[in-house]
Amino acid sequence: METYHILIIFGILTLVIEIFTITFFFASVSVGLFLAAIGNYYDFTTENQIYIFSIGVIVTFFAIRPIFNKIAYNTDKKKTNRDDMIGKIGIVTKDVGNENNPGLVKLNGDIWKAVSVNEIIIKDKRVEIIKIDSIILTVKEIK
Repeated sequence: METYHILIIFGILTLVIEIFTITFFFASVSVGLFLAAIGNYYDFTTENQIYIFSIGVIVTFFAIRPIFNKIAYNTDKKKTNRDDMIGKIGIVTKDVGNENNPGLVKLNGDIWKAVSVNEIIIKDKRVEIIKIDSIILTVKEIK
């Protein structure tokens, strides 16, 4: 068995190990091993094979890994229906005051506990949702 066969086998094994990890490190090592196997196949010196392996691992880990993570794990903040509620208009169903005296607001057919930004808002007034803390809306009256 030639050396490049062994390098390819180790490359495949590191890919299998990568399946059970989330770091992308073993996939980077696998790319380096495959590149070193190509170098060995073309009779590069051992020193050059080590350089090819090292460059393959480094480039893959620091250049491709961030792109992979962005695609695979989509680290961008995802908008939810909760975020969509901000800026919507609701109707006060029970007078809304501050944190000590919350009221109720009807929004899209649902009743939510709400607090006012600064003043008390009486029943049947229209309000705009400013922010959401857990299940409590912060609202301001539309004048």
